Amino acid sequence: MHSPPRPEVFPAHTPAAPQIFTVVLSHGPLTRAEIARRACLSPAAVTKVVRPLIEAGYLVEDVDEEARPALGRPANPVRVDGGRALFIGVKVTGDEIIAVLTDLCCRVRVARHVPLDDREPKAVLAAMTGLVHELLTEAEGFGVRVRGVGVAVSGDVDRTAGMVRYSPFLEWREIPLAQLVTMTTGLPVTVDNDVRALTVAEQWFGSGVGLSDFALVTVGAGIGCGLVVGGRVVSGAHGVAGEIGHLPLDPAGPQCHCGNRGCVEAIAADSAIVRDVRTATGVPVADAAEALELARRGDPGARGVYARAGEAIGRAIGSVVNLLGPERVIISGEGLAAYDLFAEQIRDAFAASAFGTAARCDVRTRPLPFEEWARGAAATAIQSFIRSDTHKE
Repeated sequence: MHSPPRPEVFPAHTPAAPQIFTVVLSHGPLTRAEIARRACLSPAAVTKVVRPLIEAGYLVEDVDEEARPALGRPANPVRVDGGRALFIGVKVTGDEIIAVLTDLCCRVRVARHVPLDDREPKAVLAAMTGLVHELLTEAEGFGVRVRGVGVAVSGDVDRTAGMVRYSPFLEWREIPLAQLVTMTTGLPVTVDNDVRALTVAEQWFGSGVGLSDFALVTVGAGIGCGLVVGGRVVSGAHGVAGEIGHLPLDPAGPQCHCGNRGCVEAIAADSAIVRDVRTATGVPVADAAEALELARRGDPGARGVYARAGEAIGRAIGSVVNLLGPERVIISGEGLAAYDLFAEQIRDAFAASAFGTAARCDVRTRPLPFEEWARGAAATAIQSFIRSDTHKE
């Protein structure tokens, strides 16, 4: 058994501390003057925050002894000491649980996967707890305490309440997951929608670093969208902002699990593609991998299904860009394995639906393994640790 970790609070001596630390975390090493410019704060405010963070071991000052001493405040760059704290991220899919141990800079140190044979909450919680305890044992080898756990689940997730309101792939409703995981691990737990969690990781450590407005669109088992507007990940008043998978495109289209017809997800998600490939070809493909193989062999029916999926995704991205005008749209998810089959349709449909200069938006792909989703969950735990007010935004 693992003893509960000694409580430790991030040393936010001023309201600016989380902001300044996050700037260094995403962009460092930086000098104090560079931090002040990026954070739009005075040098005095930066110094007031940096000094105690160095004393507490969260920031490290890199001293160049050969450099000429600067007048006034130190010109040495400061960076985050990634080894100062550890975090655990857990991604729950419909058939697998992936867990990672990361440092404070969200670098993965250890990863674990276990199959999920039973989706009942009790069974999932037991498997998740076992993985967390495995990683706590691994953490002992680093000599640093784990300070929090992040859990990422698809569907309607209320981060403030730590509640999974509805997860279609798990068939869960109203599960107080944060409370349950806290009870079994003794650690602070952050539960969030998986796409939003991945968006946090991209904002702080990935393709969204330095951007105030961007969108992350994920394709695969579902069609998701994480939104960053004005530098903040948007969850909306009810926690379901960015659900482009349920943007209805065709009122006469296929039935979606949400109850509507012709949603993007009902056309372009993996299960929809498998269903439509079976119908179009008469071949009883078992899963997305077999559907993809059939299309790659040149079957016209299968290729037509992927073309339709690409068009739906492109139109959905056009809607996002028209509404929010992001600087960049990042396309990711396991569905990128088929990107060559629908890339042209995505580009054409986006160009046709984007209004005016919105079409200038930088649309790019970023293939990510499933471990990155677990890393996204760890990023939410880091975020909660640094910014105790994050969930209230």
